[in-house]
Amino acid sequence: HTPMYFFLLNLALLDLGCISTTLPKAMANALWHTRAISYAGCAAQVFFFVFFLSTEYSLLTIMSYDRYVAICKPLHYRTLLGSRACATMAAAAWGSGLLYSLLHTATAFSVPLCQGNAVDQFFCEIPQILKLSCSKSDYFREIGIIYFSLCLSFGCFVFIVVSYVQIFRAVLRMPSEQGRHKAFSTCLPHLAVLSLFLSTAMLAYLKPPSISSPSLDLLVSFLYSVVPPAVNPLIYGLRNQELKAAVSNTYNFNIHKMHASLTGVSR
Repeated sequence: HTPMYFFLLNLALLDLGCISTTLPKAMANALWHTRAISYAGCAAQVFFFVFFLSTEYSLLTIMSYDRYVAICKPLHYRTLLGSRACATMAAAAWGSGLLYSLLHTATAFSVPLCQGNAVDQFFCEIPQILKLSCSKSDYFREIGIIYFSLCLSFGCFVFIVVSYVQIFRAVLRMPSEQGRHKAFSTCLPHLAVLSLFLSTAMLAYLKPPSISSPSLDLLVSFLYSVVPPAVNPLIYGLRNQELKAAVSNTYNFNIHKMHASLTGVSR
């Protein structure tokens, strides 16, 4: 019931939604040897993917504030991050993601397409859809929205960096080595998830056009759309002692069972 676990619940829901938006359809297409998707299905895929991805970035920004308050202002933690404050921040993250996704989807699918209807990707993605556009004005309008969103994303990034600068300064002033280790260990999962999210997204959207190719675009899109949602539960889950104990017990049980079966066969 702590704020961090409340935010982790939201993060888990976003990861589940993000990976469910792209992977099941791609797997079904591979199974049936087709690449077809309806126009409405493509629009829905773009909407939900942008929604979950943008909301997750907002939530990761909020979680950096949670770590800042927990380490730099521990006596005010319950006051600043009460249940109402956490619910308000989570609702703001989901609401901003919804508005942002509506804006992007409506703009992208109002662009007339004259370059065919084949998207060189395993899911519908806005940059690939814009490549099919034949209207310069609509194209540049969507590009303008993308640049505006990049500015907002950079603002969130600056907030995260400033938060962690304050966190590291506070941790390094702690007299106890055990206290420093404990404080750093509470930040490591969030830093790992954030680094994975930002590095794969930057690789996807900020790579030079000169090195772009269909196969590379496909690989990079897979990295930022599938890998972070799949790995995030492992990063946070392995910090949980109960989960680690359950995994260890399951592993030991399977080893003993395998050993017993092999011993029985050898006899």
